Amino acid sequence: MISKDRLEERIESLAQIGKSKDGGVSRIALTREYRQGLDLISEWMQEAGMEVRLDQAGNLIGRKEGTVPETKAIALGSHIDSVGNGGKYDGTVGVIGGIEVVQHLKEEGISNKRPIEIMAFCEEEGSRFQSGGVFGSRAMAGKLTKEDLQVTDSNGETRYEVLKNFGLGPDNIGNAIRNKEEFDLYLEMHIEQGPILIREDVPVGIVTAITGLSLTEVIFEGEPNHVGGTPMDLRYDALLGASETALAVEEIVNQYGGDAVGTAATMDVTPSQVNIIPGKVSTVIDIRDTDLERREKIIKVLETKVQEICNRRKLKYQFSTKLKANPAKSASHILETMRRGSNELSIKTFEMPSGGGHDAQLMAEITDMGMIFVRSENGSHNPEEFASAEDIKLGVDLLANTAIHYINR
Repeated sequence: MISKDRLEERIESLAQIGKSKDGGVSRIALTREYRQGLDLISEWMQEAGMEVRLDQAGNLIGRKEGTVPETKAIALGSHIDSVGNGGKYDGTVGVIGGIEVVQHLKEEGISNKRPIEIMAFCEEEGSRFQSGGVFGSRAMAGKLTKEDLQVTDSNGETRYEVLKNFGLGPDNIGNAIRNKEEFDLYLEMHIEQGPILIREDVPVGIVTAITGLSLTEVIFEGEPNHVGGTPMDLRYDALLGASETALAVEEIVNQYGGDAVGTAATMDVTPSQVNIIPGKVSTVIDIRDTDLERREKIIKVLETKVQEICNRRKLKYQFSTKLKANPAKSASHILETMRRGSNELSIKTFEMPSGGGHDAQLMAEITDMGMIFVRSENGSHNPEEFASAEDIKLGVDLLANTAIHYINR
């Protein structure tokens, strides 16, 4: 049986690595704490009977061979890196849950025709280099660029240097690429990062699709000047242009509806002083949607609106894409398998899209994908996130049921 006590004990044990004073977790990718976390996860993988390796992108991979090794593998995974002072459930429940599935196979003597792999992807959160995240799964999907290795962290170190200092070979990072011939499917369990399962009073979610993320930087340039000596009709205030754009994001996204969401996520003001009119403002706008065509329309309409705002306010602007990820739909046969499994196990579920990005989104470019959500109080990315051991066990029960359905077909 899936062990609720072991799941809870392992989540708590991992949470001690990088634990902050207020009970949060800071286990940033490719740090000393991250290494300690990988070592602990590696021990658990080996205990479950897996051979363990670390690829050149920093992805930890445990593999249990099947009775027919040449068949395509079933992969399960998530991540163990965190945001600064995040929670102890985000990502980790998927890795620990995946290990528990393999431990279950070992303890119950369940044979697997197909190999099964458990993956702890590197730098899903993007907290170290502030570059959009999902680094390890992008590497596995062959989506990295030379620029990805040249971004710097807060200490001015490039990702290339950090990977090398971690004992990896960034010059050979292409060796991390996997292909469609290697996998039959990929499954991921994750806490929900919003309030929907709480609202619906349901412990487990079946994810129908993962939203497509788009990050756009808009830079507004006006004229810095004295706040007292400059009349209102002679001001070229970059912050007002950026603020009007932030409100336009909300208005435009609401017009399109559906699963679309939009946020003016950052605002960098220069100069940021009480007696100077802001002359330059940079804002990063986050637009997400499960419908790629609708997302692109929203971005196009927003750019037209920025142009209109800047013409009216006599501002210059730059509108540039920082990151885009395509939406990913869960495979219909996996959805059906999860529905059947939840009925067999009498687990109450709710079908929903994911508004957050996940490694599963990149794995969907390699193989069929499915995701399970576990109800979480207080969302995620904060010390107060909470998923009960009972809910996590139900999620792992469904994860195991789904994996076992496929490993011997």
